[in-house]
Amino acid sequence: MLYDSARMPAQLDSDSLLLLHDALARMEEGFAHLPAPDARTTDPAALRKVLLEAAERMRDNYPYFHPQYAGQMLKPPHAVARLAYALAMWINPNNHALDGGRASSAMEKEAVAGIARMFGWDTHLGHLTSGGTMANLEALWIAGELKPGAAILASSQAHYTHGRISAVLKLPFESVPVDRSGRMDLAALEKRLAAGGVGTVVATLGTTAVGSVDPLPEILELRDRYGFRLHADCAYGGYYVLAGNLAPRARAAFDHIDEADSIVIDPHKHGLQPYGCGCVLFRDPAVGTHYRHDSPYTYFSSKELHLGEISLECSRPGAAAVALWATQRLLPLERGGGFARMLEDCRAAALAFHDALAKDARFFTAFPPELDIVVWAVRAHSAAESSRRAQEIFAKAERAGLYLALAELPAAFFGDPWGTGGSVTALRSVLMKPEHLGALPQLRSLLEQSLA
Repeated sequence: MLYDSARMPAQLDSDSLLLLHDALARMEEGFAHLPAPDARTTDPAALRKVLLEAAERMRDNYPYFHPQYAGQMLKPPHAVARLAYALAMWINPNNHALDGGRASSAMEKEAVAGIARMFGWDTHLGHLTSGGTMANLEALWIAGELKPGAAILASSQAHYTHGRISAVLKLPFESVPVDRSGRMDLAALEKRLAAGGVGTVVATLGTTAVGSVDPLPEILELRDRYGFRLHADCAYGGYYVLAGNLAPRARAAFDHIDEADSIVIDPHKHGLQPYGCGCVLFRDPAVGTHYRHDSPYTYFSSKELHLGEISLECSRPGAAAVALWATQRLLPLERGGGFARMLEDCRAAALAFHDALAKDARFFTAFPPELDIVVWAVRAHSAAESSRRAQEIFAKAERAGLYLALAELPAAFFGDPWGTGGSVTALRSVLMKPEHLGALPQLRSLLEQSLA
């Protein structure tokens, strides 16, 4: 292992389990008035055997938690999120209704309000979901309710779920080309808007493949002229609204995010949460009328709004809300704070890695990263040869202990050195762990081994 262990805690933190024991004792005090249940117990030896078997099976994984894993969007949850989630599981609340999750529902409302304030909204309607797919589904469902039958537009680099969700909702979907930097092409967008029939435009602030940020201020100007609904898909990039080291174009986009009609963010990406934890927010709380339904067998203990009344999902884990609430208590969502500095470290790592690759004559780099994703192609006489070499490096890197990813991307992102206008298989790194900044020398050393 090349990474300096002196700068990093033990591989898998187990010491914090002592804190969980203390927290469980505190929580149990709240139920001391109840008689002891006649609970069925499991044979400890049998329980231990199965747990060790599960641990053995889980060793067959990439080290997603480690900075030498620099491939896909996988980031370990913070210790407080792990512990708070586990703590809640002894109660196992269901945040569909206050009857099933009274405390955890209140914590969800507080945590979601904190995310809304991060985006500049004091008034909102929102809740947690199982992930970004479900959150985007709800946002586009509301869009379809407000503009029935009108088309949904998203860039060709937007997440594929927008097209799939639109199909589920029976709404027409169209893809808008992107520019040389992976951002939605404004001329192409306006040309399509002028043709009419568009109900919603999805602006992606942090595309999944390369982390590009769509030009939100200019899209908002088009909204003023054409009157569409604007949905901001920030599932991956949303927390970067707090970062202080963004380039001017990305900063301008995040500074205007409060003007969107709806926003999606995934706390289980940059928000340090376990899967699955997504969040959907609406600027106008009046959209809640579209969720209205009757459920006399679950809503009876309170006249207060149940989260199930503003959600398409029914049963939802209250533990996810407890984990998010605890994380935001420990690491407030504020510019200049500890959480924001973590994001700034991730971006700094991506910029430094990109700069090193750009100086290496063996590679073609794409545009500088707007957030924390770096993509680069191998220099070769053809796109096919470049793609083959990228796959070889990917495999060699894994054997060396460096875990990268591959992405099929437009050759134009790399200046189309082959003049084909097609695509190329490129190497990709998501440097979304703050530890990546300190680990860069080791990552580059491992990459060099992969090129030998």
